[in-house]
Amino acid sequence: MPERFDIVVAGAGHNSLITAAYLARAGYHCVVLEGRPIAGGGVKSAELTLRGFQHDVCSSAHNVIQDNPMLRDDELKLGEFGLEYIFPDPVFHMPFSDGSYLTQWRDLDRTCAEFAKFSKNDGLAYRRMITEYEQVKPIFEANTFTPVGFGKPVNEQLAQHPHGKLWQRRLAMSVWEIVRDTFEDDHCRAFMLASPWTLQPPLDPFTGRLAYITFHQQRQSRPLPKGGSGALTQALVRSIQAHGGVVLTSKWVTQLIVESGKCAGVECADGSSYRADKAVVSTIHIKQLVNMAPHDLWPQDFIDAVDTWTGGATMFVTNCATTEPPRYAVRGGTLSPVHSGLMASPDRTLRLGFDFASGAVNTEDPPLHVICCSVADPTRAPSGMHTVKIVGYQPYHLKRRAERRTERRDAPSARLGAAPHAHSRPVSDGRDHASGRFGHRRAGKKRRNGHAQGFRDQHRGSGEEKGLAGPARMEATS
Repeated sequence: MPERFDIVVAGAGHNSLITAAYLARAGYHCVVLEGRPIAGGGVKSAELTLRGFQHDVCSSAHNVIQDNPMLRDDELKLGEFGLEYIFPDPVFHMPFSDGSYLTQWRDLDRTCAEFAKFSKNDGLAYRRMITEYEQVKPIFEANTFTPVGFGKPVNEQLAQHPHGKLWQRRLAMSVWEIVRDTFEDDHCRAFMLASPWTLQPPLDPFTGRLAYITFHQQRQSRPLPKGGSGALTQALVRSIQAHGGVVLTSKWVTQLIVESGKCAGVECADGSSYRADKAVVSTIHIKQLVNMAPHDLWPQDFIDAVDTWTGGATMFVTNCATTEPPRYAVRGGTLSPVHSGLMASPDRTLRLGFDFASGAVNTEDPPLHVICCSVADPTRAPSGMHTVKIVGYQPYHLKRRAERRTERRDAPSARLGAAPHAHSRPVSDGRDHASGRFGHRRAGKKRRNGHAQGFRDQHRGSGEEKGLAGPARMEATS
């Protein structure tokens, strides 16, 4: 006999868990079904390299979610279930090949001074952009956390704002146009475009709001949960269970139970089924969801949306267990930030958009994002040791299929580890401080999560890691 609940939630990524946590807190009897042995989706941590080194499987920085009422207003009381955030300072560091650097600090005056090193006008421009954005930020934040179909659209709200027409224009522009027209120095432009890169081609129209994404980190840093990114989802699991909900792992949802045109439950690969008296909620990828019920039950516009959906930019990730953190030469000594990035010039950011569109591998001045959470959170690694994540950007779909294997082998992984030494001039004694490495590609996590597209493992991980649902792009937290 199928088990019955008020709400059946298919998938246990952070969005599913947040939904279930609210519903359970409201008194609904919920079950969350996760195909992998550990809940969390892209918000998970595991020993990817060596024992005692906790690496984030996908997201590391939990930025935008800080403005969610769940955290902002402490609606779910997740601190009672073990969630604690750390707010690193400095926020982001970017060294350049000419020996200069730009560091973002939580102190606004200090950050403006960093921009002013390159251009006094750019220091003033950075402060001016923050002031202007603060005037409309409430509109954007309210829209982000308002369910679709509720509240006025952004354009209608902006139309009532004194500077609304200017902001309507800015939203329609590309991020490159805004950064180019606001800053005069290329060092400052590179920082604004890649601290870190937003995975959106900078020349694309309607990306203008991304020019202001840096100001979210200016206000609240790039927060990371103590103990690992997975601390958020584990706190959500404990909250659900504390309010009578159930979270089941190793439960692959394979079919939707549809009765009288309504989804009444789900079936799992192991033969079990779960019925919902109130609703079925799913975060299963639409490419898989569409095949879990007869096609004639889906509206044609949904079928068209599935057929035309394509994945975004690809991240190639290498995780390392190291004996030292990254160290960069700065005035008066060295700096070991949690987040640092390498972007040779703003033109290199523009080239990324072309490379992804054309499927071209480009290893010249490779853009990288280097993350060392253990600098701010020593619980991530054994005493004196560190976890380092190196994120590179290359297209997953190459222009000529015959070149795919060679180019993938030679570019994303082989160049990834060497690139920081070639470009960013970190302080080094010439020794290899990496004790263990694990690499993977974040192209949609298909292999590790059957409900997504395009993921392939680059290397095998530890036994614990093999049971995890794989990496997914997640700027809701990342």
